Amino acid sequence: MDYTKAKIEDVVVRINELYKKSKEEGLTEQEKEEQQILRRRYIDSYKANLRAQLEGIEPKNKKK
Repeated sequence: MDYTKAKIEDVVVRINELYKKSKEEGLTEQEKEEQQILRRRYIDSYKANLRAQLEGIEPKNKKK
């Protein structure tokens, strides 16, 4: 699946599925790679959203 265009909710669901599987039975090398890609996608999305929020903040003028 192409996770670059997937909804972040779908990415989180898959991350959780892989986490659960890793605790129960372990992951294959392919699943470990997928997990890393998904985690990077989530982190990059989180950073982009935070950056957009911070750029939208305008400082208040201090009154003297």
